[in-house]
Amino acid sequence: MISKSKLLIEAYNLLLEKFGPQRWWPGDTPFEIIVGAILTQNTNWKNVERAIANLKHHGFLDAKKLMDLAPSSLAALIRPAGYFRIKTKRLRSFLFVFLNDYGGKVSKMKEEETNVLRKKLLSINGIGPETADSILLYALNKPIFVVDAYTKRILERHCLLPEETSYDEIQSLLMDNLPHEAKLFNEYHALIVKCGKDFCRAKKPLCSECPLNGWNRRDS
Repeated sequence: MISKSKLLIEAYNLLLEKFGPQRWWPGDTPFEIIVGAILTQNTNWKNVERAIANLKHHGFLDAKKLMDLAPSSLAALIRPAGYFRIKTKRLRSFLFVFLNDYGGKVSKMKEEETNVLRKKLLSINGIGPETADSILLYALNKPIFVVDAYTKRILERHCLLPEETSYDEIQSLLMDNLPHEAKLFNEYHALIVKCGKDFCRAKKPLCSECPLNGWNRRDS
């Protein structure tokens, strides 16, 4: 019986061979990545790109400038990302902690121990595990695996998870069986998203064409 560790590494290699490096997360600075992680909730990346382009164009992609901006003005700028009033509140909640606890400096944020910082991020209104872990991994280069709907779907369909599994349980499966390397976690999650979008779709999956076809079910 092949171990989960070897099985997960094999899947990673198959996905990398098929898709190549994904170079995630798109963003010119860690702060831009953080803003993108908050704005991408319940929308697609194209919409987030438009919202971030608005912030850049008007010179507001800066923590203090964003916090000083009237909520209605911020909402107007991020409107393309959808749910703009809710996301304005979430972004401002993050900015309050970011400016008060870290002086608006990503470098200071990065100095904090991962588990402590994760708890603090999760205490911010509107930031859940996926968003918090995206900030930790992609903006701060901390080795933590981001779990999303694609991750859950692929692992379930390949019999590595029961259907009712929590975010933390899925994350533990991955982190307990993979080397703790931010670069690996970064690339692996990006490859999972690519596979989920292109092949392992919620409806009408393209199983016969999927790079993971034939990889599954050996330890079920």
